[in-house]
Amino acid sequence: MVGGCHRSSGGGGSAEPKLVKLAFVTNNTSEFWKIAGAGIHKFEKEAKVQVDLKYPSTGTAESQNQILQDLAAQGYDGIAVSVIAPNDQVPVLDKVAEKTNLITVDSDAPKSKRQLYIGTNNYEAGKALGGRIVQLLPKGGKIAVFVGTFAAENATQRFKGIQDAIAGHQIEIVDKREDNTDRAKARANVEDIVNAHHDLSLVVGLYNYNGPAIAAALEGLGKKGKVLAAVFDEDDGTLDGIENGVIQATVVQKPFMFGYLASKWMDDLATKGQAAKAALPPSHTIDTGVDIIDKTNVAAFKKKLAELKRG
Repeated sequence: MVGGCHRSSGGGGSAEPKLVKLAFVTNNTSEFWKIAGAGIHKFEKEAKVQVDLKYPSTGTAESQNQILQDLAAQGYDGIAVSVIAPNDQVPVLDKVAEKTNLITVDSDAPKSKRQLYIGTNNYEAGKALGGRIVQLLPKGGKIAVFVGTFAAENATQRFKGIQDAIAGHQIEIVDKREDNTDRAKARANVEDIVNAHHDLSLVVGLYNYNGPAIAAALEGLGKKGKVLAAVFDEDDGTLDGIENGVIQATVVQKPFMFGYLASKWMDDLATKGQAAKAALPPSHTIDTGVDIIDKTNVAAFKKKLAELKRG
């Protein structure tokens, strides 16, 4: 998506429509955000606006902060962001919120001055995956958890939901590892832990690219079906892993709606002002919900996903 001034439908009568600048900032460069991009494209076509999609090249809070500060300095009227380190980034987020309409997406920063969070209730999503883990391990077992960073609000809440769901079911978390969005490290972490724990029953991936990394590692180690896998999101490698039996289940979010709704609310807040603020939900959150995909419904889901990506 290219940048520039973006025409909004705001204004009426003979008044000139307001030109607004909107941006959507991801937390990494994964395929997951292409689905959100499709939602952004849909709103762009409907409202005749344009939204800049920005990726932090290193997947670090520092690189994301630089993007946010640059956008705020350039006079953007609305910014949506999936926050990498919510507690650490509050000072930067608050400064950005003083200059523009700030929305969080996918990973919230509830202590900041953002106006709205759009995305998954990550605690409930974690509980949903935890419930499936309990079904996969009816006699209990040892599991390990992998993620980019546990500091992110979405990771923290997903992990807490899993912990609460498996409590009392003789399921023990024996290890957990961060990869800081490094794909090679994500796979190496899985290989290290599986090799270190010969009695491991199941591995969990909390970020979208963790699923493909887990699938590749388990297949490479000859552990398909011997060590089970329960993950998040709908990367192609994850869905292929479900089809061939190396991954048993994934909890999928609705990134298409992240992109669509974030674009709509940014545009409304930029062009309608107080009327849009008055229309914000009292909780200042919009939960887009989740689904669980396994071998029984993966084919139908892949078909639906392809249609979304085509717009």
